[in-house]
Amino acid sequence: MMMAEEESPSVMPKVISFLSSMLERVAESNDEKQQLQQQQKISVFHGLTRPNISVQKYLERIFKYANCSPSCFIVAYVYLDRFTQRQPSLPINSFNVHRLLITSVMVAAKFMDDMYYNNAYYAKVGGISKIEMNFLELDFLFGLGFQLNVSPGTFQSYCVHLQREMLSFAEHSSITLKAHHHLCFTEDESSHQKQQQLAV
Repeated sequence: MMMAEEESPSVMPKVISFLSSMLERVAESNDEKQQLQQQQKISVFHGLTRPNISVQKYLERIFKYANCSPSCFIVAYVYLDRFTQRQPSLPINSFNVHRLLITSVMVAAKFMDDMYYNNAYYAKVGGISKIEMNFLELDFLFGLGFQLNVSPGTFQSYCVHLQREMLSFAEHSSITLKAHHHLCFTEDESSHQKQQQLAV
């Protein structure tokens, strides 16, 4: 069972705040859309109830205890976007965002960092059982099609996009989310367009 909210550390990377804000808005938007649908596809990431801990507090907890590099959160962001693109029938919502987060960060840490913990530890950080963590990891990898490599260009583009989204959100108080539930953009955007983003 997911844990209750905790006090956040005094200093957190901006990526935690940016990513949590975006995911919360995506989840809320998809919650509203799914209320209009009579049937919803349920996955292993779907909880029976909404966790009591907010997305930001949950990400802060992961950052505090998982000891993975800040880069892992950007890579996890890339993975989540790839997952939603490959699994359009499983949009991110309030019932699955937490499990998707702990799984994506764990997979990113294993792929990116030289040192990382075992699944039992990540399960404890995420407030779930080791067995559930193992199932989530396997389902997530298959959902990604095992496409774990993130090129430097893609990494930088997601960083820039995340920053731009948050600047836009701060200026206009709201952002219109894409209808197809993607977190940002497809990775087949032209390299020229990405270079322009990087220059911003």
